[in-house]
Amino acid sequence: MSLLKHAAGRVAAMGLGLAAIMLLAVQDASAQQTSESDLPTVAIVTTGGTIAERSSGASGGAVPAVTGKALVDSVPGLRDLADLEVVDVSDIDSSQMTPALWLRLHAKLEELLVRDDIEGAVVVHGTDTMSEGAFLIDVLLTSNKPVVFTGAMRDASSPDPDGPANLLNAVRQVLSEEGQGWGVTVSLNNYINAARYVRKMQTTNVQTFTSDEKGYLGYIFDGKVTRFNEAARRIRLPLEGAPPDELPDVPLLADYAGSDGRFIRHAVDSGAAGIVVQGVGAGNVNAASFAAIKHALDKGVPVVVTTRVLNGAVEPVYADPGGGKTLEEAGVILAGDLLTEKARLLLLVGLIRYGQDHDRLHALFRN
Repeated sequence: MSLLKHAAGRVAAMGLGLAAIMLLAVQDASAQQTSESDLPTVAIVTTGGTIAERSSGASGGAVPAVTGKALVDSVPGLRDLADLEVVDVSDIDSSQMTPALWLRLHAKLEELLVRDDIEGAVVVHGTDTMSEGAFLIDVLLTSNKPVVFTGAMRDASSPDPDGPANLLNAVRQVLSEEGQGWGVTVSLNNYINAARYVRKMQTTNVQTFTSDEKGYLGYIFDGKVTRFNEAARRIRLPLEGAPPDELPDVPLLADYAGSDGRFIRHAVDSGAAGIVVQGVGAGNVNAASFAAIKHALDKGVPVVVTTRVLNGAVEPVYADPGGGKTLEEAGVILAGDLLTEKARLLLLVGLIRYGQDHDRLHALFRN
């Protein structure tokens, strides 16, 4: 109706009849569609998470409830920024995520980002495992277009949800000249983090993600991206062909005061393809765990050692049984500054690509 009124106003000034009114209305509609199509295109790939959940009286807590389209439509001004192509990959809380689902997500992103008309992608994801998923995609992705992971700490039924602003900022980041060249990022509460270094640090606060001593990449305010740092050091290992139907079994185990290595031995004896052990300090384990790790290495099972310390890296410093130097000399892969859960995913991808080629696996973790 507004187009007809607009055309009628033009015709009144021109002294034309009804047919002319209708013709000009069609022309105005066509012009409007052309204007809309001039917007850049951004893919919104949804996987679920708190941002797409609502609190239910029946369940007593937040549960998946919002489709990708409904989520996008609920954000004021979002469709004014770009033409949005919404693709739903899953609708789950990210505590239920698996590497197989992330590989599905990766395949969909590759399919979208190869298109010339798509500027980049926003991945809507739960925060529990967002840092892991973003890291895996960062390793696998062949495209250099921006991919921004975002989500929310408050569900969609909250009186003050943080999801809409996060989603709006994520699209702005994809389109911003200042937001290019970072690889995959995790961007919530205005802060932009590199996928390699980001970690979740607070269980309930909207300021939950940080990159600790490595620092944020940037900040988004009032629609503008401010760049603090250049891209983090990236590990890139694209898959060759489709991933196997059955992914390698890579358990994650923690060393602790008094641990006896039984779980490491059990993992080896039950068929683990590789093992990640979270050590202490600069990447150390006790003597009993060291003996179990040697059992794994004797069986040809690669072992990666990380640290539970928040900052710093695994280093070959200590030479007692289970010290970092001793572990390295025994053939253990030291994970450097990779977080334990990310080291597990890198080992998994390495096993898919290189099998039990220990030399190539060692080289992968030196990147």
